[in-house]
Amino acid sequence: MKQIGVLFGGVSSEHDVSLLSASAVLQNMNSEKYEAHCVGITKSGDWFYYTGDTARIADGSWISDKGHLTPCTINVNHSDSGLLLFDENETKTIKLDCVFPVLHGKNGEDGTMQGLLEIAGIPYVGCDTLSSAVCMDKTVTHTVLDRNGIATAKYISIMDYDYDGHEKEFIAKAEQELGYPMFVKPANAGSSVGISKVMDAAGFQKAMKLAFENDHKVLVEEMITGLEVECGVLGNEQPIAAIPGSIVSCNEWYDYDAKYLAGQTKTVIPAEIAPELLEQVRKEAIRAYMALGCSGMSRVDFFVTNDDRLLINEVNTIPGFTSISMYAKMFDAAGVGFGDLVDRLLQLAMRDKE
Repeated sequence: MKQIGVLFGGVSSEHDVSLLSASAVLQNMNSEKYEAHCVGITKSGDWFYYTGDTARIADGSWISDKGHLTPCTINVNHSDSGLLLFDENETKTIKLDCVFPVLHGKNGEDGTMQGLLEIAGIPYVGCDTLSSAVCMDKTVTHTVLDRNGIATAKYISIMDYDYDGHEKEFIAKAEQELGYPMFVKPANAGSSVGISKVMDAAGFQKAMKLAFENDHKVLVEEMITGLEVECGVLGNEQPIAAIPGSIVSCNEWYDYDAKYLAGQTKTVIPAEIAPELLEQVRKEAIRAYMALGCSGMSRVDFFVTNDDRLLINEVNTIPGFTSISMYAKMFDAAGVGFGDLVDRLLQLAMRDKE
């Protein structure tokens, strides 16, 4: 039986989403093939090996289950790599065949965790260190896609130290190059955290303040009118695309509340676009996936404009795995159920990262 480390929680703004995703992954992992070892990371960055009821992970109550928590970390010594547990009277290592980092956002999806696992020599699910970092930074994603002739929205970006003291000049530049309405986003954040739709200069300044609370770099994009379409991609050197789905937000735009809290956002699979456009989305998703160096999995998010142009919005290297998340739903529509999907991801990791 393969020994699988499942990492959840983390210090990012997407901590709570990670708990929901990890809970779903654990529920759908084949217990006859894999033994799961749960590792929770608190919002303050403390690591614990958790042996309690996995049903307590989703709502965050696992951290109160004191009798089933042991401080731990990743042992990076290749001769004994795995989970290093700090018991009261001893330390011991649990050897791991693979790690599934069910972590969204910073310190989980941005290449840092992937780098740690690379150093330890432990195979892991998902994109490697470089592609994780590239996809996490929306400005770098834009740069790579632009270089490969893959269409994206018009954008400009700025660092906090360049913005301070030059607010009026930057606002004028954004107004001239992009025009209102526009979106202001932290360059390195997910699940729409810190993102604002901006209608005027006053709103712009407020949006920039919020975005800089989440990252030192901010991306400002033109608003694209069209349908939001997502496409899951699975695989390494020969990836496959899922059935694309569309998002009809219950809010004005697909913000964090619409994704996870409101519960009324409508998802449609397959997306209600022409069959030839559906196929084009699948091809462009794979092309972007390969251009960005992705492996294992990613969800590629598009805008389909009213004149049938495809523009890539962003690429998520550890997409949501909650009960309402699109990645698993899109593959289910393609004939790959949740349990099979988890199995394929683990097999891809162990085959190509050993």
